[in-house]
Amino acid sequence: MLIPSIDLMGGRIVQLERGEELRLAFDDFEYWITRFARFPLVQLIDLDAAKGAGDNRALIEQIAKRLPVQVGGGVRSADQARLLLEAGARRVIFGSVLFREDRIDVEAAAAIAAQITPERFVAAIDTKAGRIAVRGWREQTEVTPEQAIQALEPYCGAFLYTHVDSEGTMGGFPIEVARTLRPLTSHQLIVAGGIRTQEEVDSLDAIGVDAVVGMAVYSGILAT
Repeated sequence: MLIPSIDLMGGRIVQLERGEELRLAFDDFEYWITRFARFPLVQLIDLDAAKGAGDNRALIEQIAKRLPVQVGGGVRSADQARLLLEAGARRVIFGSVLFREDRIDVEAAAAIAAQITPERFVAAIDTKAGRIAVRGWREQTEVTPEQAIQALEPYCGAFLYTHVDSEGTMGGFPIEVARTLRPLTSHQLIVAGGIRTQEEVDSLDAIGVDAVVGMAVYSGILAT
């Protein structure tokens, strides 16, 4: 399954390369909302909130009322998640809050699951150079994605793996990573980072992995 991504920064839809360099920006929300309306799931990320530089809450609430979204970016508590769910989000993505000083915070994961249910909890395992990256991908831990999946499996309903090294590059997603991670979880596994073609999406689908696509869609290389 292809999952379109809407990344918000400074009140616009943007696409960044490796989470840092701005490559594309759009103000025509109506166009993209209409274009993505046929998809069963859309990923909506608040990059400003992820980086601790404000938020795009009003836009998130508007989009969540019109599209079936899983929302992430700077979500630190179950209370924040509940507000997003009440605004219309189907699921909420948690990342940095699940990791503490090079360890996996299973206590935080258990508390989140208890309050919003695992089905509405997506665990983000953003990975840079083979290790989990946190706080807008600016800090790196020593935790591997394999360790994170195994520890968080009891608490969430889905995993979102982002290959930060190829994010926004359209250089292709390393499918061998998906093949390694897929057997580690019985939950939905979603991957992102560099996906360029429908063939990649189909190859991932064939092994039971869903694909988030951003740059290739917004640049017109991959038709939706």
